[in-house]
Formats: sequence, structure tokens, C-alpha cells
Amino acid sequence: MFKEAFKTCLWKNFGAAIDMLIAAVTCCPDDLWYKQKKVFYLSYHTTIFLDYYLTNPVVRFHPVLPYTITNPKNIPPEAIDDVLPNAFYSRHDLCAYLVIIREKCKSLILLSTEEKLLEKWITDEEVSLHGLCPPLVENYTILEILFYNFRHVQHHVAQLNFILRQQINTAPEWVALTED
Repeated sequence: MFKEAFKTCLWKNFGAAIDMLIAAVTCCPDDLWYKQKKVFYLSYHTTIFLDYYLTNPVVRFHPVLPYTITNPKNIPPEAIDDVLPNAFYSRHDLCAYLVIIREKCKSLILLSTEEKLLEKWITDEEVSLHGLCPPLVENYTILEILFYNFRHVQHHVAQLNFILRQQINTAPEWVALTED
């Protein structure tokens, strides 16, 4: 009983963080998205890592909106790391991708057994496969990567909301728990 309540609680909170990310992307006006680009790069970064960290086995990671790892000398000033999108994706495309990832997250959390959640998230052979795995998380279990991922999403949602408040004097409302 407790295990199911724990998974439900984790999903309702993680789902709320994803809902807040979708709301921030949706709230962003075209002018800010296309001209200042910081919101775009931050949203893309959060989305690609959200998907990556939810993938198990990692060998199955095939992002809907592909990226390239660039030389650090070539990172645009608005970007936050060397993981650059292969195109300048629209807010609609990013939100559609987030809806897919949201279902992936929900399934992983609610359908995994306790044994599955305690398995190592990434194999040694997969660590270098996509260029995304920081050494910090190489030995995480699936449960640990879920919490790490949840915190990563919430961290960047806060940054997005801060930028939106600064630039357009509004941001999406807090989502306490996801409704489904």
C-alpha cells in the first residue's frame, strides 16, 4: 500500500513540475522566444534532459527534437551548455514533445516495480552513448535519477518564470499537484 502511495505522490509532484514547464513555454510570447532566445535554449535544455533521464535503457533514447553536442568555443551566448538543438523549434513543437515525455514519466513512475526503481539507471556501456551523462549520475538508480530529474526540471522552471516576470511581468501560476 505504501509503495503505491509513494509512487502516486512522486508522479503527482513530478507531473506538476512538467505541467509548469509546459505552462512557462506556452506563456512565453513569440517576441521573447524568437528574438531573445534565452527562454528557448533554457526550455530545450530542460526538455532534452528530462527525456534523457527518463529513458531506460538509455540505448533507447531517441529525442523527438534532435540535438548536437558542439565545441564549447561555438556555444551561442544565450545557450546554457554545449547541447544545441538541431533547429530552432517552435513553442508548439516543444510543448508537443513535452506531452509525450510527460506520459513517459507517468508510466515509468506508476508502472515500475520496486525492484525496477532500485536498478542502476545507466550501464557503463551507455554512459558515453549520447554525450549527455554527467559523471555525477553514472551510478544512480532509476529512483535516484527520477528525483534528480524532478529537481532539474523544477530548477529550470523557476529560472524560466523569473525571466518571464522580468521580461513580460507575468508568469504561470504554481501547480501544486498534477490532476491525472
